Amino acid sequence: MIANIDYQVFQWLNDFAGKETFLNVVMRFFAERAEYIMIIGIILYWFTRTNTNRMMAIQSLIATAVGFGTSALIANFFYRDRPFVAHVVNQLIPHAANASFPSDHATAAFAIAMTFYIVRRREGKVWLLFAALIAISRVWTGVHYPTDIIAGACLGMVTAWGVHKVCHNWKFANQQLQACITLYEKVEHKILPKKHSREL
Repeated sequence: MIANIDYQVFQWLNDFAGKETFLNVVMRFFAERAEYIMIIGIILYWFTRTNTNRMMAIQSLIATAVGFGTSALIANFFYRDRPFVAHVVNQLIPHAANASFPSDHATAAFAIAMTFYIVRRREGKVWLLFAALIAISRVWTGVHYPTDIIAGACLGMVTAWGVHKVCHNWKFANQQLQACITLYEKVEHKILPKKHSREL
């Protein structure tokens, strides 16, 4: 029942790739390149040189790594073929015929976006929308089912929340991250002139 509904929603959304072709360029970008913008976002937040943003940047990377690890375990136990393996689809981007569930792109995008949202609510809403477009584009371009991206999004958000809670509430984890930031800043201050920047 769920699999049937999942495929019907996939087919409805993927059919747009054959009808609304003017959007295909946009969807290809979100499916293949948009996550680089999220990486750039992490780098930019890091180089604002505020402790809050640097802690947020580290947490987003940890959440992504944990999300990827969890996703790999799930894929081993609940293997699912890609849509283009089992069906005739509008496939707009090349992709290996590996595990489809859950979506790594959705996991990473929502792990990063949710971390940003937890720390910086106003901007975080934009990042969550950006992550949603990445997830939807993976169905549009024919490489994931809707439940793949839903599972990936949930995994990413839960991981981001969990990592933030651990880093915020567990004194040892907080101290270790702070020590990493302090060590980096000692090196940074020797290379770059220290600039006084306010907390954003």
